[in-house]
Amino acid sequence: MSMVGVLIFAVALVAIVAVMIINSYNDLVKYRNRYKNAYSQIDVQLQRRYDLIPNLVETAKGYMKHERETLEAVIAARNSAINASSRAVQNPGDPQAMQQLGNAEAALTGALSRLMILSESYPELKADRTMTQVMEELSSTENRIAFARQAFNDSVTLYNTKSESFPSNLIANTFNFNVAELLPEAAPEIKNAPRVSF
Repeated sequence: MSMVGVLIFAVALVAIVAVMIINSYNDLVKYRNRYKNAYSQIDVQLQRRYDLIPNLVETAKGYMKHERETLEAVIAARNSAINASSRAVQNPGDPQAMQQLGNAEAALTGALSRLMILSESYPELKADRTMTQVMEELSSTENRIAFARQAFNDSVTLYNTKSESFPSNLIANTFNFNVAELLPEAAPEIKNAPRVSF
């Protein structure tokens, strides 16, 4: 092989490697942006949920005067979830942020479940039109959160698979594409808590 042939082969090899590196990098960026966008959909639904809770508590407060501790627990859990959500928005996929959000959401779901169980003792509350409307909106929002969580977790799984597969893992390690964390679902005991329908 002549010197020119060796040079052409070397240039072609460098070009192929460069294209592979660029493609892997761009794929990692694409998948990371996809899961960040998927998280923004969760955030929209969580904000909707957080906005509905004060209406729920205010409506219940009129009927449940002796359940002040439960109502305050719901508001405290909501505020904690809002703080965790704010941290997660800054860095979706961050293991610590996702875990904190999962824990805060689980606590909020538990507090809401306790409120719903207690509300069974107040037939006037169950019959209240505002309460019925807020509960319907909250139920619809919970379904949207579940769908958005699934889309986020699917996007994170695709990103993680790409970032851990060869040769993309070399690019991921070099350019700090860290593994993203799934958003955990509520604990089984909370997910299976009795649901009250108005």
